[in-house]
Amino acid sequence: RGIPWEPGAHWTEPGCQSCTCQGGRVLCDTVSCSVPCSHPLPAPAGGCCPTCTGCLHEGVARAEGDVFSPSDGNCTICVCLAGNVSCLSPECPPGSCPSPSPSDCCSCTPAKCNFRGHTYAHGARFSLDGDDCTTCVCQGGEVECSFTPCPVLDCPQHQRHLGPGQCCSTCRDPPAPAG
Repeated sequence: RGIPWEPGAHWTEPGCQSCTCQGGRVLCDTVSCSVPCSHPLPAPAGGCCPTCTGCLHEGVARAEGDVFSPSDGNCTICVCLAGNVSCLSPECPPGSCPSPSPSDCCSCTPAKCNFRGHTYAHGARFSLDGDDCTTCVCQGGEVECSFTPCPVLDCPQHQRHLGPGQCCSTCRDPPAPAG
């Protein structure tokens, strides 16, 4: 191309061709780029190889050391270091519902309850052993059972009677006075 080069000289031609002058001949080869990072920036103007001094993430160029949240990640934090993007997401316990606030990072799916071979949805109410004497409720994976409250009786203890299949005692009529 009309430019004299000394033997052993190296230069880059347009189109990313790396050329050498050897023994009076010009030998050219395509520049090979070794890119030691996962999210390199495209080659700068006039350069041939992508660069690891920054990051290209989801089509957005990030500066070295940038901390950002990806477009789809709720509460995920990413950082650009040497052309690599590292992201951290919050760890959520399964079925956690710590607070109803929308800023909470963990999605809330109330845990189901497995109890005596049955699965109950969060908030379900059921009786224990099919009787009506106990009421159980599934709350966030835990089953809480309590006895059905009984009315307060205004008869003495010896006149109270618990019939078969009943949960609560009833008052018996006092015996008719004799004589």
